[in-house]
Amino acid sequence: MADFKMPELNSVVIAGNLTKDPIFRQTTTGTPVVNFSIASNRRFRDKSDEWKEDVCYVGIVAWNRLAESCRDRLKKGNAVLVDGELQSRTFKTEDGSNRTIVEIKARRIQFLNKKGNSAEGGEEPSTFTDESFDSLLSPEDSDLLKH
Repeated sequence: MADFKMPELNSVVIAGNLTKDPIFRQTTTGTPVVNFSIASNRRFRDKSDEWKEDVCYVGIVAWNRLAESCRDRLKKGNAVLVDGELQSRTFKTEDGSNRTIVEIKARRIQFLNKKGNSAEGGEEPSTFTDESFDSLLSPEDSDLLKH
């Protein structure tokens, strides 16, 4: 059997509504970062043909200009479409135990609520991208993400 190299692909697309206002801060080096959670609903019929709803809560982190756009444009209840990758991180809690969380590092966020017209009379862009994200991908992974 020939050797098979599994592609290093980590890509997530999810839509949902913010569960609370985004938390914006800057790292010690001044890099902007924002964290927020979304609730993504899924409707389905159960075995007895009754409609049910399941909610998945997902943490999102965005960096740099994307973080600033989220700070300026998002609030609790806003609908977003997030394109990014899963990442996990471990940290120590106040009681000294380790905790690991999985969240989405956003590459692109589309703001689904209309903000209205800008001063120039046109609509403001509704999708913002973290330009630094693709520099972290290998050439092979970049090719896989092109549509």
